[in-house]
Amino acid sequence: MITVLLPQVLRAKADGQAKLEIDAPDPATLARVLDVVCERYPALERRLRDENRGLRRYVNFYVDGEECRYLGGADTPVAADAEIQVIPSVAGG
Repeated sequence: MITVLLPQVLRAKADGQAKLEIDAPDPATLARVLDVVCERYPALERRLRDENRGLRRYVNFYVDGEECRYLGGADTPVAADAEIQVIPSVAGG
């Protein structure tokens, strides 16, 4: 089972859940895991992906502790027992 950890700011879009257990199709990629997450919680779609279903620029996805942009972006392979952490960037002035 793949675990997706959501930050406090996104939990309201997932019925208040901090941890989602996802059974993604095999072979799983980050994009396919997000397909399942966004199908289950449609309010997360626009918070996690842009209009072309690409990863939002200011949202960081860590697959087993590795930033996905250094692994393969949305095509990053995800093991059946992987942990994905979602961390939106914080901006301030």
